[in-house]
Amino acid sequence: MTSLTPEQLNARLITTEKKGVRIGDLIGRPLVLAFFPAAFTSVCTAELCGFRDNSARLNGLNAQVYGISIDLPATLSVFAEQNGLNFPLLSDCNREAIRAFDVVWPLLWDIVRDVANRAIFIIDGDGRIVYRWVAEKPGNVPPFDEVFATLDGGQS
Repeated sequence: MTSLTPEQLNARLITTEKKGVRIGDLIGRPLVLAFFPAAFTSVCTAELCGFRDNSARLNGLNAQVYGISIDLPATLSVFAEQNGLNFPLLSDCNREAIRAFDVVWPLLWDIVRDVANRAIFIIDGDGRIVYRWVAEKPGNVPPFDEVFATLDGGQS
């Protein structure tokens, strides 16, 4: 387990309500930070709907999921609404969090620079990283079994 760095704690994000929030503001219960490349893409939709479909299990573990991408807040709001997502999506349009967590994918589709690579971080209530998974490439789906095993194991 490693503690979050000052850069990670102070990384600023924007809610779909266009309010600023820092990662450090979210600490206090187990967090699942789900970095994803782009809203409205097939793998990202499948991943985030997977978290949606497991919301009862996550709630039972007192875990809060946050989806994080560089998409603008308005885009994330529509994406969440269209997919019935029941957890917050946060915009990292300034790319502070993806840099602080070292999950920058340099070029998506040979067009978009510096997007979030697909990655999962589980942060315990004290601000320690207890699980880290970063995809070899953004098209890979996260290992949900490992995520839930970590949360179920009480490590978070």
